[in-house]
Amino acid sequence: MTGPRRLPVLLSPESPPRFPDPRRADGQGLVAAGGDLSLRRLLAAYRAGIFPWYDEGLPVLWWSPDPRALIDPEHLHVSRRLARRMRRGDLALTWNRCFEAVMECCAQRDEGTWILPEMLEAYVQLHRAGHAHSLEVWCDGELAGGVYGVQCGGLFAAESMFHGPTDMSKVALVALVRSLFGAGITLLDVQFTTPHLERMGAVTCARDEYLARVRVASAASVDLSCLEPAWD
Repeated sequence: MTGPRRLPVLLSPESPPRFPDPRRADGQGLVAAGGDLSLRRLLAAYRAGIFPWYDEGLPVLWWSPDPRALIDPEHLHVSRRLARRMRRGDLALTWNRCFEAVMECCAQRDEGTWILPEMLEAYVQLHRAGHAHSLEVWCDGELAGGVYGVQCGGLFAAESMFHGPTDMSKVALVALVRSLFGAGITLLDVQFTTPHLERMGAVTCARDEYLARVRVASAASVDLSCLEPAWD
């Protein structure tokens, strides 16, 4: 028994980097509010199946939605048109070449963004500490798409992706899935389903199952520092 659901816990920046049981989140998946975006707190959140997501002017909000969206090679869908596009010789992939630039491109959304300046700073620090990574897609030498996320052992929590030319975020996602699982990642979290992710093969699982898988995956040892991304 997990007990009744309750209002989100309020965290202070000085509090230890611990979170309440995410199974007791509110109906939207909100676990806690406040705290900070320190490296220790962010890593504690991801290892607990929680991530930050909030708008400007609000305190940091910490979420663990139910169900959770995942994607893996078994369910990944690559259309024939996308496969043909990837075979053209004008595309190239890199790993961790320009993490900050990928985040900045992901933040450029007409509808607004949760990638606020303090989020950018915090995740760049995670990247410098070896806990966050980016995959870049280049077209004729120009940055055309990319995706970034946080790694905890065998867990990779994808945060956001972007595209310039059409299909470049799809190329980035295909390369991310195939490269990460080839390197030993066992759980690739994409947070929420969207029509785009569903077409690419994202599936959902109940939060209880997700949390159990996070405990196992995050305890594994996986080195992504020298990953060579590929889409096949």
